[in-house]
Amino acid sequence: MENKVILVTGSTDGIGKQTALGLASMAAQVNLHGRDLEKAHAVLEEIRYKNGNYRLAYSLRISHLKSRSLDWLRTLHVLINNAGTFMRERKLTEDGIEMTFAVNYMAPFILTSELLGLLKESASSRIINVASVAHWNAKIDWNNLQGERGYDGFQAYALSKLGIILFTYTLAKRLNGTGVTVNCLHPGVTKTKLLRSGFGDYPGADPQKRCGDTIYLASAPEVEI
Repeated sequence: MENKVILVTGSTDGIGKQTALGLASMAAQVNLHGRDLEKAHAVLEEIRYKNGNYRLAYSLRISHLKSRSLDWLRTLHVLINNAGTFMRERKLTEDGIEMTFAVNYMAPFILTSELLGLLKESASSRIINVASVAHWNAKIDWNNLQGERGYDGFQAYALSKLGIILFTYTLAKRLNGTGVTVNCLHPGVTKTKLLRSGFGDYPGADPQKRCGDTIYLASAPEVEI
């Protein structure tokens, strides 16, 4: 992974942070994403202290679909759409979109679309979407897609993860032969802010034990085309 350029969304905490640390330890050049610039710099310092491999920390509200500027990226070998949220109560973004749907589905959809050209130019390259087994519980109601008529936090979360899985499969087919692979994964139940906000004290594994599949998909030779 030496000198491979990687962007990890939601990398200031939880699985995203451990993924960034793990890939940096493999000599990758990791670009961090986080809403809290102070936390992003803290992760930068941790990476620098452990192995010195980092690229940039920046603040980006993943829920605000008009706020991103990625002109500074010149090369990108791996995009990891890791950022996610769980909302117990219905909340809208500044764009008027239900927050869970915006963060977990629309933001990675738009971000990936914006970076596709760069990923193709940097091929061979990879797109990795962090999904969830919760998608099995999703029910698609086109008249209540964003909880307009009735909101349930778990259903909103499950629907958003079903969306990102369907996006992964569709994009993988469209990019066949381009040198860009697309995969998704269920990391397992993990002790993160998302788990606490959605399920309270529900037991989960440490993020250090749940980042392995993401790192594998980002680095394993057998996943590369």
